[in-house]
Amino acid sequence: MFDEIMEKFEGSPSQQAVVRLLLERGFSVNADGRVVSGGIEIPNTQVASEIGVDRRVVDSTTDALLADDELRPIFRNISAVPSLKDLAPVLDLSVLTVAVADAERSGIVAAVTGAIAAHDISVRQTISEDPEFTDEPRLSVITDEPLPGAVLTEIREFDFVRKLELE
Repeated sequence: MFDEIMEKFEGSPSQQAVVRLLLERGFSVNADGRVVSGGIEIPNTQVASEIGVDRRVVDSTTDALLADDELRPIFRNISAVPSLKDLAPVLDLSVLTVAVADAERSGIVAAVTGAIAAHDISVRQTISEDPEFTDEPRLSVITDEPLPGAVLTEIREFDFVRKLELE
C-alpha cells in the first residue's frame, strides 16, 4: 500500500516527504486539511520545517490527500500509538529488537513472544515495523525484566532471525 500511496505523488519528492512524515509519525489530516495528532493541530509551518520544505507543500499535499477518494479515509483515520521503546531505560524495562530475513512471513511475532512467554516473562508491548514503510523492518519486544540467555539463544535459532539487539 505504501508504494501505491507514494506513486500518487511520484512527480513531487517534496510531497512524498510530507506523506512519509505523516505515516511515520501517525499524524492524520482533519476535514479542514490541517495536520493533527488526535485533536491537537500541528502547524503546517512546523511540519514543513521538520522535513525542509515550504509550508505550501504541506498545504497542497493535505489538499491532495483529502481530494483523493482512496487516500482520504486512510489519512483521516491514522493514529499514533505510544511506544515504550524509548522509555524503557527510564521505566527499567528491557527491549529486544529482532531483524528478520522476511518480514512478510507469518508467525514471527507469535514465535518470538511465545518463546518469551514460555519462560514466564511478561511482554509489555510489541512494535512491528511495516515492511512497506521501511527497508529493514524490525520487531521490538518490550519486557518487564531482562531476557535470560536461554531465551535469546532460542529466539536467535529461529530461521527467520537475522540479528538480535538487546537494550
